[in-house]
Amino acid sequence: MNTEELVEIVLPGKVEPEGLQIRHGEVPVPGPGQVVVRMEATGVSFAEQQMRRGRYYDQPAFPFVPGYDLVGTVQAVGAGVGPGLAGARVAALTKVGGWASHVLVDAADVVPVPAGVSAAEAETLVLNGITAWQMLHRKARVRAGQTVVVHGANGGVGSILVQLAQLAGVKVIGTASARHHDALRERGVRPVDYRADDVAARIRELAPGGVDAVFDHVGGRGIVDSWRLLAPGGTLVSYGSASTLDDEGSKRWPVVKLLGRVWSWNALPNRRHAYFYNVLAGRALAKDRFRTRLRADLTQVFAALQRGDITAQVAAELPLARVADAVRLAESGTVTGKVVLTP
Repeated sequence: MNTEELVEIVLPGKVEPEGLQIRHGEVPVPGPGQVVVRMEATGVSFAEQQMRRGRYYDQPAFPFVPGYDLVGTVQAVGAGVGPGLAGARVAALTKVGGWASHVLVDAADVVPVPAGVSAAEAETLVLNGITAWQMLHRKARVRAGQTVVVHGANGGVGSILVQLAQLAGVKVIGTASARHHDALRERGVRPVDYRADDVAARIRELAPGGVDAVFDHVGGRGIVDSWRLLAPGGTLVSYGSASTLDDEGSKRWPVVKLLGRVWSWNALPNRRHAYFYNVLAGRALAKDRFRTRLRADLTQVFAALQRGDITAQVAAELPLARVADAVRLAESGTVTGKVVLTP
């Protein structure tokens, strides 16, 4: 007799981390084309931090189970799913639902995790690794010898961006608080304190001719400085609006403004380019293409980790029952890499 039960974390509304709720239920049963993944690691990303405040631009209505991604073992398969998938360790991008002991996923959406990679290590590379890889290689199309700016170079996405850029032979200028500068220098990054009076001026001192790409998760008024830092032919990739996290008012307006700026800049007669990157773009309208790209790109990131070309930045591992502590740690700004939740 199966005595397992479903344990999941529910976000009931705009609450402090201690307001997150633990709910128990029955383990889901996979339907046709689906699998049940027994979660081994999930993570606290910036998306969940926004969702807790009701600030993520297209989050579902409260209450819901957060969790943008996960790594685990396929426990059960539905009709039409090859039996070879049962028992496999896989990763999945879920957007919501990952903060649970068992997660129902379409079989076509899972990506194999290579042998020798721990669940926590792999977890840090799912959402963050796909984001970093696609921004570097599908949007900015970086080349060896170029120079880029990575804002938040110590963060979950930023720390992987730094490593993948350097793996491609790219020089990195990284913004972070002063406490992280020594660690960034050890990685070969030229650090800039994001709390400085004029961050853009300090970056220009390091790259007087401009940079080839800027990766900006901050948004707000600073996005204009990011655009102006570009050399001819350079690319700005905006992928968030962290500066508006605690603002009141519309959660969609900051993203709409970013999209408007991107459109207006690309309409100018210049050689620079701007993108607003959304990791889930294309999933609804071109699902097969989206899945093919995701699998290819995450496989590349996992292979780089397996070879030792990059390292996983696990800031901490905490059990689901301590989700409030995990969220507070992730939001503290004191850690490098990603906070991971385990069963």
